[in-house]
Amino acid sequence: MSSTVSIIAKQAKQASNKLATIDTKTKNKVLLAIRNAIIANQEKILETNAQDMKEALKLLENKEIKTSVYNRLKLDEDKIHDMIHEIEGVIMLEDPVGKVLIERELDEDLVLKKITVPIGVIGVIFEARPDVITQISALAIKSGNAVILKGGKEAINTNRVLLGIINATLKAFPEFPENVLNQVYTHAEVEEMLKADEDIDLIIPRGSNHLVKYIKEHTKIAVLGHADGICHIYVDENASLEIAKSVIVDAKCQYPAACNAVETILINDKFKWTADLLNHLKNNGIELIEKPETYAYEYGEKKLALRTVISVDEAIYHINKFGSHHTDCIISRDENNIKKFMNEVDSAGVYSNVSTRFADGYRYGFGAEVGISTNKTHARGPVGVDGLTIYKYTLEGKGQIVSDYVKGKKSFHHKDLR
Repeated sequence: MSSTVSIIAKQAKQASNKLATIDTKTKNKVLLAIRNAIIANQEKILETNAQDMKEALKLLENKEIKTSVYNRLKLDEDKIHDMIHEIEGVIMLEDPVGKVLIERELDEDLVLKKITVPIGVIGVIFEARPDVITQISALAIKSGNAVILKGGKEAINTNRVLLGIINATLKAFPEFPENVLNQVYTHAEVEEMLKADEDIDLIIPRGSNHLVKYIKEHTKIAVLGHADGICHIYVDENASLEIAKSVIVDAKCQYPAACNAVETILINDKFKWTADLLNHLKNNGIELIEKPETYAYEYGEKKLALRTVISVDEAIYHINKFGSHHTDCIISRDENNIKKFMNEVDSAGVYSNVSTRFADGYRYGFGAEVGISTNKTHARGPVGVDGLTIYKYTLEGKGQIVSDYVKGKKSFHHKDLR
């Protein structure tokens, strides 16, 4: 392993051990200082981002990046405002570390506890979206994890400035360990990160399908994330036309490049207002694709694949086959069909009569998110501070030995104390 990445990973591991013991009051004090530093340096951040946007436009013109990546790169006053509110949201959250999930007396004076602890060191590899820097930093600090961040080349200057501001703020707190928040910049360093399985505990990729697949294929480290955001909205036979109009337009147009934007609409062939609905979508600038080459595609722009289905069962089948298990929605007034859809669609988020754009850690009250997971592991859907913890078991006794229980001298009574 290259000395630079090896050193960063090992220092981050040491930092994570110290960070795990930092009290809630100190963590919140640090987060408040970071929030204030972002406000104080807003002009500098926006100027640097404008420079990145200018350079990224050349990459876009040369087709080196997609339009969706370019759109995600931009920071403005609204984005800065969101970043500040996300940090404030994380401050307000309960500390996820040290929660006692189980306290069980196995026998007299023999007590088992299951306690939440930080994961350790998390590597986050992402494209565009420099606001990821503040999201991850805030969540990492609150959950007691060290991180190594690698952003895309299109946002290198903004990422450098943002993390520089945050780390400069941390230096004002001598009780806070060094090397908690780290950043690497090159593809070669990513390759070394993926080999650092002794020190990095989890990799979170945020980006294209290609990026996620590449990472999964080139590391032994556990990977948490999603490859695609192929979200669906099914319009049931008796759906409200007005709800269908507003929900689909919001889910596609509010931020087309987002991973929780809708990409396919399925319309029941008995829905009476299909023509009205499709005209409304077209009038909002949405291009409808009735015979796509594949339904398993994320457009990331104002385009929608369209398919007619004969029942809620066919809609569920289509979503489970072609979807990415991210977020899918039914628009219906039939409670039985809603219940069936909610139970049988195999996605991290299953909605009824609301926009798929609600799939977001901030909107869920998590403060922010490190990403959205379609995994079936310890975390699924938008991953906030709780998703960045794992647990350990502690057992306290007074000299008990297993032999006594095997020979029948003693027996367990497994009494839950909470």
